Amino acid sequence: MASLGKRAIPRTASGTSQRNVIHVTQDASGAAASQLGPRAVVLATQLNKGLGLPDGKTSVVLKQAFGLEVTPGGVCQAIARAARKAEPTYQGLIQQVRNSPSVTPDESRRGDESGGRLWWLWVFATSQVTVYSLQPGRGFQQATVLLPADYAGGLPRDGWSVCRRFEQTLHQTCLAHLLRRCREMIEVCGPAAARFPETVKSILQEALELRNRRDEGTIGEHHLALACGRLEARLDRVLDSSYRSAANARFAKHLQNERDAVFTFLYCAGLEATNWRAEQAIRPAVVARKVWGGNRTPRGAHTQEILVSLLATCRQQHASAQTVLIGLLCSPEPQWLDLTAADLPPPRLLAIRTDF
Repeated sequence: MASLGKRAIPRTASGTSQRNVIHVTQDASGAAASQLGPRAVVLATQLNKGLGLPDGKTSVVLKQAFGLEVTPGGVCQAIARAARKAEPTYQGLIQQVRNSPSVTPDESRRGDESGGRLWWLWVFATSQVTVYSLQPGRGFQQATVLLPADYAGGLPRDGWSVCRRFEQTLHQTCLAHLLRRCREMIEVCGPAAARFPETVKSILQEALELRNRRDEGTIGEHHLALACGRLEARLDRVLDSSYRSAANARFAKHLQNERDAVFTFLYCAGLEATNWRAEQAIRPAVVARKVWGGNRTPRGAHTQEILVSLLATCRQQHASAQTVLIGLLCSPEPQWLDLTAADLPPPRLLAIRTDF
């Protein structure tokens, strides 16, 4: 059983304590005495994978704040142990992504270096779970590692052409990306060239307003269909024109490639119009990677994707990652734990005894 042990507190000649020491350890003897207990492993995991501290700094925090003597290598091994226990849960998250009616993918070129080469950080986010995957590329082959090629649900995404190869999905290109591009073009174009992005911006904003009216129940199905048809026709007329400006021509070509995926969200209630969910999920992982450089081996990359997925999904479910990880670590064998279960405990502070 894991418990919270007490380390002897040095005393001065007058009998007062020199400092307060918090110690989290494993009740064991012999060789097992050097192994971190589950609470300490959870703390190391959250510092390293949740906050982006490297193994060396994590060991410093454990020593200075809790009196734990552990090397950076020991931290790495302890976190890898947590990942092995969480492997079935990670595979369960992947299956939940594959069975979800809508998945939002994204990838970052700021992937981790593994084996001396640049890897890519992928994320697949749903309303229930978030799954990360570190892959050696950003092509369709890597995208289908987590999401099957015949996935038939909704796919809100950015304009990356690889995602168009999911031929059975309901594609929705990210309107936030298109609107951002319109605003950037308007700022630098002359009055004549700016008319095209201004028109596209107006059409997209009207589409979002129409979605809001639909969701609020202030427009009937018949009037909704008519309004959608008018927006479709307006966009087609704009794209049928030719443009002298090179920037307008490029944007028009992009919109033509994405034409069938611009208004999907108006016909599928619940389908998001942007890929905000994946962008929000990938940002903290990229920031953490920038702090300490990421992983250097495929095994380390797998540890990263497992534990970051678990931590992110627990936050998404407002569940206690500490309790989940401690339960997995204390299990004799790796087991699957449904992180979307309604009875998961809420987040709480890690219980630590303090002696003064």
